[in-house]
Amino acid sequence: MQPPLKNIDPAERKIRQRYLGATVITCITLAMVFGSAHVVKLGANRMEDMRHKATYDLADMGDHIRAAGEDITRHQEHEKKQQAEKVYAWNEIEFLVPLAHWQALHAMVRIPAGDFLMGTDVEKADGQNRPQHTVKLSEYSIDKYLVTNIEYARFVLATKHRPPLDWENGNIPDGKFMFPVTMVSWYDAQAFCGWEDKRLPTEAEWEKAARGEDGRRWPWGNTMDPARLNTYYNVGATTEVMAYQSGVSPYGVFDMAGNVSQWTSSDLAPYEGTTASSDLFRPKVTQVTSAQDRSLKVADLVEVKGVYKVQRGGSWKSDPFSTATYHRNFSLPHYASDFFGFRCAKFE
Repeated sequence: MQPPLKNIDPAERKIRQRYLGATVITCITLAMVFGSAHVVKLGANRMEDMRHKATYDLADMGDHIRAAGEDITRHQEHEKKQQAEKVYAWNEIEFLVPLAHWQALHAMVRIPAGDFLMGTDVEKADGQNRPQHTVKLSEYSIDKYLVTNIEYARFVLATKHRPPLDWENGNIPDGKFMFPVTMVSWYDAQAFCGWEDKRLPTEAEWEKAARGEDGRRWPWGNTMDPARLNTYYNVGATTEVMAYQSGVSPYGVFDMAGNVSQWTSSDLAPYEGTTASSDLFRPKVTQVTSAQDRSLKVADLVEVKGVYKVQRGGSWKSDPFSTATYHRNFSLPHYASDFFGFRCAKFE
């Protein structure tokens, strides 16, 4: 049995205190190392889980990702251009796709009046998506399919509206006639829907058409299934609007998860009872505020006037969790990208 510390000489006491201190420090260090290893392992497991859900090779991601803000900058330059002088001729457009496709693209789905569950109470969901609440809507109709390049071409021809940025010389990219139109701002989408005597859906209308009345997480149910949608680079680009028949909503609406993130008419505003910070809902842009920041390639988020417009559905670039029916993405209305698209709606 060791003698009490007070009964040993001062030199021995200092040695024992030194060993005790070293032991404490070692234990703390080991705890931190193992704790960090545990966090890293959890992160690795999370990424592995997302890989399986995405069904794409992460090594290929570099071939698809654009630099942050690249599409926005390109679109702002495009906005300065004049309206289209010439694209297709009417008789040319009509024969670019079969008549049966034209007839199918005109289809709208009637959504009955009544209540539905909007938002979510999932704790890990982003703040703007909470809480879950009940919303009552009147009857309305929504496009069965996303607005396609071929439909947008008719709009451009009729109105002289500027073609999307990715249409070289005013022409739809080869083989993309039945793909969703992209590189369109909220203003472009609103103009198209108005031209068709329709309108952009509200985000509540969009969400009910996507999830029905039972509060499901994805259009087909509550389990993520990569085979039912185009997301997380599992394809690497947009896909034809009729491609994912197994991913339709309870009402039969296509592409309500993945492919392109869809503009709605709604401003981003907090749900009643939300715990999200009010700062989240105030629009901001990235801005370089000094020469030093520019040299370091650092930008600040600066608040601006205006509103965010809500986008729904996620896209071919989104992570799987952003394709949930309740998830609210958002953007400034004059922005456009290669994963922004839309569909239209109207009252019955």
